[in-house]
Amino acid sequence: MKLYLAALGAGLLVGVIYSLLNIRSPAPPVVALVGLLGILLGEQLLPLARRIWAGHPLSVSMVLEDCRHHVLGALPARAPTRENRHG
Repeated sequence: MKLYLAALGAGLLVGVIYSLLNIRSPAPPVVALVGLLGILLGEQLLPLARRIWAGHPLSVSMVLEDCRHHVLGALPARAPTRENRHG
């Protein structure tokens, strides 16, 4: 339940920001997608900053591996086919 309340609070905050920027809901699709991308990338800034602050080296492969799963998400699993259900 806490997660849903946090999501609602974040949505309200984004709604206030949209209002300040004169973007009305529903936002044009490109604006909405760019905003979502910004949210996903912004969520990765603090973990990366913590790694740098802790003295860990920052490399492209580390960023791709650590951030990729969160930004891109898990791909949906394929439904089993007849061939691999029973075999």
